[in-house]
Amino acid sequence: MDKDFLKDRGIDNQAIRDLAEKLASAVPDGNSFATMRTDIERNFRGLLAGAFERLDLVSREEFDVQRKVLERTREKLTALEAELQRLEERLTEPDTD
Repeated sequence: MDKDFLKDRGIDNQAIRDLAEKLASAVPDGNSFATMRTDIERNFRGLLAGAFERLDLVSREEFDVQRKVLERTREKLTALEAELQRLEERLTEPDTD
């Protein structure tokens, strides 16, 4: 598992550890479960980290870059729509020859 992969996407190892610990804490504390608790927490941690890696996540930096691209594209589209409207109005104006 690539630790930077998760970190780049805003998911730190501590968050995974905390979630795994919470899941493992749901296991009863009885003697028969006490020895399994650590193993269960470790397995939860691995499962959670693997699940996050399989998600199609992007880094915050990638997200911000794409957001800026989208904003510029919207601005261009708005300008083109306005220009189209002006051209259409010119076509529908009566000739004054």
